[in-house]
Amino acid sequence: MAELWSLPAHALVAGYAAREFTPSEVLESVLGRCDAINPSINAVIARDDAAARRMAGASDARWAAGKPLSDLDGVPVSIKDNLLMAGLPATWGNRGLRDNVPAHDELPVARLRAGGAVLFAKTNVPELTVQGYTDNLLHGPTGLPFAPELTPGGSSGGAVAAVAAGIGPLALCTDGGGSIRRPAAHAGLFGLKPGACRIPRGAGFPAILGAFEVAGPIGRDARDVETMFRWLGSSVETATTAPRRILYARHFAGQPVDPEILRASDGAAEELRRLGHEVLARDTFDVLAGIDAIWPVISTAGVAWLCDSDPRINETAGEAVQAMARAGRALSARDYAGALVAIEALRLDYQRAMAGFDLLMTPAIAAFSWPREKTHPEVIDGQPVGPRGHAVFTAFANALGLPAMTLPLAAPPGGLPCGVQLVGMQGADELLLQIARSWPEAR
Repeated sequence: MAELWSLPAHALVAGYAAREFTPSEVLESVLGRCDAINPSINAVIARDDAAARRMAGASDARWAAGKPLSDLDGVPVSIKDNLLMAGLPATWGNRGLRDNVPAHDELPVARLRAGGAVLFAKTNVPELTVQGYTDNLLHGPTGLPFAPELTPGGSSGGAVAAVAAGIGPLALCTDGGGSIRRPAAHAGLFGLKPGACRIPRGAGFPAILGAFEVAGPIGRDARDVETMFRWLGSSVETATTAPRRILYARHFAGQPVDPEILRASDGAAEELRRLGHEVLARDTFDVLAGIDAIWPVISTAGVAWLCDSDPRINETAGEAVQAMARAGRALSARDYAGALVAIEALRLDYQRAMAGFDLLMTPAIAAFSWPREKTHPEVIDGQPVGPRGHAVFTAFANALGLPAMTLPLAAPPGGLPCGVQLVGMQGADELLLQIARSWPEAR
């Protein structure tokens, strides 16, 4: 039989039901895997093995009695370090919060605990989760399990590195501008950014990105991601997937994309056609170009507010965060209100551009993983790019509150994985999950 740490969540649950193994045995396998590989990738930054063993033991008893709490009962799940989990540090990647150990769970964490999930670890993030790579002055950089010298992106970099390495089959993460979808692509995983308000938030860190940031699952298997979403959120049943009209945008406003990623994305478009969908490709999709001017206002204003509100953070933040705070302090309330108005104008423009289509498909990332000590790739397809050049495809879905999901694309021999992003209209989370279940990498 395969190593227990390598099994997807649904296979673990089937094994518990058949009494082939127990949650405690699975936890020990996952902890052993963490001991073996985490020193090289720095994905997990905190554990409470004693508490995790108590959770696993309680799950053993429930399965023995035939009374599991959910389809996640006994499944090891890691928690991103910007989410509060009782008993483990919540540092947000900031040195001033190194001793911050909450006594309560944030709402989605509490929901997982109520379902019997074994919450065993916290995963690394960039400071304040506002960067597209995973490094901070408190815990250091995270690398990919199959290329430890390369970044998994951010801000859910620790989470995807852990799941890809077999340190738990699922991770609870957040996405405020692509923080689930881009790292999932770098690691060859499925990652769902739910639509606005689908998964309740609260009792956590201040929401510096407001409702634009949502909680969601990352996993190696699409079925597991769907199970976690349905347990965490207000899921509704939908009809089986009918053929859909999909607009495939290869670039946004002509911004550069690695040619190999485009080739892989073109292959994904062909796969969707083989699955029965109609896919219309456009080389460039310009309607969303305005997000590049809008999003820095939202993010830097939030960072400035947080730094000015919490001296612990302000006095210990690294230079990247300090630079964002300075930029945010230079903004006015009028600037922020203008950004919100611009988002509503963008929403109308997007709806018009998508008339007659059910979904938008894009590459999930514009560049493959880069050295983990660097903040961003400086050149993509021969063109110089700034810090967000690799991240051009994702933030608009947060601004518009739309569900979006990364479908992994397997790495060619000697290469790195990437992924495509599917973006649905409001309420189309289940449609994205249905398509993901049919994806060749889903099993």
